[in-house]
Amino acid sequence: MARSIPLSRLVPVVALLIALAMSAGSSVAAEFKIGFVDRERILRESGAAKRAQAKLKKEFSTREVELEKMEKQGRDLQVTLQKESVTLPEAERSARERQLAQLERDFKRMQRELREDQTLRSNEELVSLQERANKIISEIAEKEKFDLIVQEAVFASQRIDLTDRVIKALGDK
Repeated sequence: MARSIPLSRLVPVVALLIALAMSAGSSVAAEFKIGFVDRERILRESGAAKRAQAKLKKEFSTREVELEKMEKQGRDLQVTLQKESVTLPEAERSARERQLAQLERDFKRMQRELREDQTLRSNEELVSLQERANKIISEIAEKEKFDLIVQEAVFASQRIDLTDRVIKALGDK
């Protein structure tokens, strides 16, 4: 039965093989061109990523404000109920407790729905950004005849790091 090798173990092996091939001093090594792109930095620092974050914040701000109002309403109702619970008739106290319980259920439901929608939209924006970044990386690779561009590495020299160029290109588009 064949066992699969986890990607985290495979990456250093591939990097070692590339390093060995390049250090062999053969004519093939002289023609081999490698680049590196820090995907996390692109998602953190690029203008496109910042615009996407601002777009999402604006898109969900109304619902977040609504949730904040509902939370305050619940706190206020709870404080009122605690203050007046001794003086309120049993029927009215029970009605307010049910109202508070319903408000809490509605709040939790709306909060969960908001988180789910935010996650979904965030993932959509992330995929779109990654596709645009990958297109730019491919264009750089073809134009400058790179043999390999990696997005994950234990170490990458500044001279092969293309991240700033990709961030700049994303900002221009």
